[in-house]
Amino acid sequence: MKTHSGWKSIFKRAWPTIRILLSLALLWKATSGIDWHTLFDAHIQMQPQWFLAALACMMAAFVCGGYRWGLFMQSVGFPRRIRSYIGLYFAGGLINQGLPSSLGGDSYRAITATHLTTTGNLSETKKLDEELHHSVDLDHATPKLRLSFAMVLVDRLLGLAGNNLLGGIGLILGGATLATWGQDLGYAVIGVMLLAGLIIAVILAWGPSKQLLQKILDRFLMNKAMPGIQLAFSWPVNIAQAGLAIGIHFLTILTLLFCLKAYGVTAPIEALMIGLPALSLLLMLPISISGWGLREATLSSVLALWGVNPSLTVVASISYGAITILSVLPGAYFLLKQK
Repeated sequence: MKTHSGWKSIFKRAWPTIRILLSLALLWKATSGIDWHTLFDAHIQMQPQWFLAALACMMAAFVCGGYRWGLFMQSVGFPRRIRSYIGLYFAGGLINQGLPSSLGGDSYRAITATHLTTTGNLSETKKLDEELHHSVDLDHATPKLRLSFAMVLVDRLLGLAGNNLLGGIGLILGGATLATWGQDLGYAVIGVMLLAGLIIAVILAWGPSKQLLQKILDRFLMNKAMPGIQLAFSWPVNIAQAGLAIGIHFLTILTLLFCLKAYGVTAPIEALMIGLPALSLLLMLPISISGWGLREATLSSVLALWGVNPSLTVVASISYGAITILSVLPGAYFLLKQK
C-alpha cells in the first residue's frame, strides 16, 4: 500500500513536467514539416491589423465570460462586484496559460471569490494564501466555498453547452466535407443539447422535481445555489444563456479567423466552427499545457480538409496561443494585488 502511494506521489509531482514534454513533442511534430524559409518568402503576406482585431475578440470573450460568472455569483449572495469577478476571471485564465500553481484557474477564482468584499478588496489574505497553496477538499469545505465552486461549475457547464452547440452548427454547415456522416452528427449534437436543456428546464419548473433538487443541494450544504442554477438553466432565460455561450465561443473562433487573415489566409468559417469546438473537448484531457502542440496538430489536420495550408495554420495557431496569453495579462493585476 505504501509502495502504491509512493508511486502515486511521484507521478503526481512528475505530471506537470510530463505535460510540458508532451506539449513540446506535439509542437515539434506540428512544426517539423514546415519549410520556414520558403514559407516566409513565398506565402505569407502579413497584415498586422488583423492581430489587433483578434486580440480585441479574445479579450471580449473573457470579459463576457467573467460578466456571466459574476451574475451567477451575485445571484447566490456574493458581493455585487461585477468588475472584480471579471478581473478574477482574467486571473484564472492567466493561471490556466501555464503559470506555476498548485491550483487551476477555476479553483483560484472560486477560492478567491469567497474572500471578496463589497468594496472589491480581499479579506483574510493570510487565510486566502493558505487555501490557495493547499489542495481543495470539498468534503470538508465551508458552505460558502462549496457554493462558489458550484457557480464555477454552472459557468463551465454553460460554456460546454455553448461549445457543443456551436460545433453542432458547424457540422451542419460543413460536416459533409469532414465525413459523409458529418452533417448527421451535427443534427445529433444539436438534438442532444436541446433535449438536455429541455429536461433541466422541466426539472426547474415542476414543483416536485425542483423540491427534490433543493433537498440534494441541502444535503451537500449548497442550499443557496438554486437561484444561480435557475439563472442559468430555467425557461426562458436559458435561451439567452445559450445565445451568450455560443457568442463567447464564436468570439474565439473570430480570433483564430483573424489570425489566419493576418497571414493572408481565408478559411471557411464552418471549418473553424468544427475545429475549435472539437479542440476544446480534447483540451479537457490534461495532456498538454494550455493546448500548446495539441492545438497546432489538431487544427492543421482539420483545416487541411478545406484546402488550408497546414504550415500557415500552424503559424496562425501559434499566434492564436500568443494572443490568448496577451489577452489575459490584465489578470496579473489581481494576482499581484493578492500578494
